[in-house]
Amino acid sequence: MDVIVIGGGIAGIATAYQLHSAGHRVCVIERHATVAQGATYGQGGALLPSPLDVWFGPTFMASSRAKQSGMLVKTGFDGAAREFLKQLGRLRKPEAFAAQYALLQPLVALSRRCIAEIETKHELEFEQRVGLLHVFRNARELEDAQPAIDLLRDVGVPHRVLTPEECVAFEPSVPDDPAFAGGVLLSAERTANCPHFTKQLKQLLEDSGVQFRMNRDVAAVRLEERRAVVELSGAKGSVKRPSEVELISADAIVVAAGADTPALLSGFRSTPSLYPVRVHTLTAPVAYDERAPHTTVVDSVKRITMTRVHQRLRVGGAGVFQSLSKADKPLDAALARRAHDVLGQGTHDWIPGAARVSAARAWDGLRLLSVDGLPVVGTTQHPRLFVNAAHGPAGWGLACGSAKVVADLVSGVTPDIPADTLAALNIERF
Repeated sequence: MDVIVIGGGIAGIATAYQLHSAGHRVCVIERHATVAQGATYGQGGALLPSPLDVWFGPTFMASSRAKQSGMLVKTGFDGAAREFLKQLGRLRKPEAFAAQYALLQPLVALSRRCIAEIETKHELEFEQRVGLLHVFRNARELEDAQPAIDLLRDVGVPHRVLTPEECVAFEPSVPDDPAFAGGVLLSAERTANCPHFTKQLKQLLEDSGVQFRMNRDVAAVRLEERRAVVELSGAKGSVKRPSEVELISADAIVVAAGADTPALLSGFRSTPSLYPVRVHTLTAPVAYDERAPHTTVVDSVKRITMTRVHQRLRVGGAGVFQSLSKADKPLDAALARRAHDVLGQGTHDWIPGAARVSAARAWDGLRLLSVDGLPVVGTTQHPRLFVNAAHGPAGWGLACGSAKVVADLVSGVTPDIPADTLAALNIERF
């Protein structure tokens, strides 16, 4: 089959890889000059999400401790935004959280297998690091995280609950003063360089004959009985008038366009169930090598991830949830400073002296969140339209397992995940 993939981030490139591996002819359309330039560029956290990493659950945005949350909420009078957060907040209840993660876990397992196959087959190196240390400031935080810790055991994730002394012994960059409650070590979980991984996959695909149409904006998607058509606006920098479009037809289209996905699927920038959140990263030079962490340190409640990449430290998190009218516009200076302060404070609290934060390079971008915390993967109401999006800010490797699911569905093969998980990922659940 001829398949068009819209989006050159990790979701789009992983989908193109799996489709090509399944024998389909693939064309990838990307609005930037190269791949991994949108939300993928700012990924720097866990490769796959554990119960402690997902952006929902008992410790995520607990309303009673709003000032302790790593999220900045500025919804104003936007009722849709407030309702979205209210719905997401229902997953803080331990029973609801456990049930939702149980649906996600088979996709995590499939993603782990898919990434391992790619690594082994192509001998890729993308700055993989093993080990995540989740740390907690006080006993209340650790108590709230207990449902997630219990799930680690239930789904078979190797872990150890550490005392503060054991945390400091394992990771000397974490200070023993002021006192903190302890931590959880995920000894086998990994972080890695998502943009580097994505660009390597793109090169493999290009060498294998996959087509790439870069610097092209998708004006519209047309779905017909026998073919699917993408309208491309004039190439950036070309002499064509903006009104001129190019039509590309295929047997199927996969929308993997990150925060732009809702608009391509429905014509609207968000739906009541999908909403963009702006996340931030600071990439700073290592200040003192002896103070830099040798493992990834995660502030579980604030959802701040601090990881070393060679002579740099990447600090990610500080999600900003705004009204939709402001979500896709640059942050005002005061709010941007607040977001950067959240990341800087996390660095100061947990790895003091490790990074030259004053010399950090800042990045921000939109990530698509779903109201139930699960990605949107699979078929749509039209048999020629598929989607791979809304993986959230944690665990970029989920896109790889989701890509396999999509490729199987396009090929008419039953995906290797349970039926209830497949149904829970489908966009029609909303």
